[in-house]
Order: sequence, then C-alpha cells, then structure tokens
Amino acid sequence: MSEEELFEEEYPILVLVDEEGIEHQFELLAELEIEDEKYRVLVPLADNDEDLDDFELEVVILKVVYDEDNNEFLSDIEDDEEWETVADAWQELVDSEEF
Repeated sequence: MSEEELFEEEYPILVLVDEEGIEHQFELLAELEIEDEKYRVLVPLADNDEDLDDFELEVVILKVVYDEDNNEFLSDIEDDEEWETVADAWQELVDSEEF
C-alpha cells in the first residue's frame, strides 16, 4: 500500500494523553491479538502544513492493558522479545497486503 493510498483510507482517530497531560491524535491502523494480548498499531496525524512528500510514516505499536476497574489503557511494550513478536506480526500483515 502506498503512502498516498494510506492517507485516502478512513481510520478511527484516537486522542492519547501523555504523562504531561498533552493530547496527541493518532489514526488507528490495526488491532493485533497475539497470545491472548491485544495491541494497537497507530500513526500520528500529520500537521496540515506538513509537506506529505517529505513525510515519513511513523508507526507506533502499543499494548492494551487494563486497570483493576477494567478501564482500558495503552502502554509501551517494555519486553524486547514481546516487541519483536508484535513487530514481526505487524510486518507480516503489511507484507501480506491484507492491510
């Protein structure tokens, strides 16, 4: 899928708040389920004034975790082996052109 085709698709928008309380908007590209864990593949929204020809697509993969009240949060993947497994699954999805 080319970058041009990617930007023509409609993806849900997620607003994530970082540790400093700053909101960041992302498009949800995919959800992965691996070994009973869920992950979300996101891409930050480009600024309107950003030149898309020079724009490099940055993909962010976060793990879905739940607190004691079953509220959903997104977390960084800390374990290197887990990260490799999830990154490989994402790459396979991209390579298979199912995405």
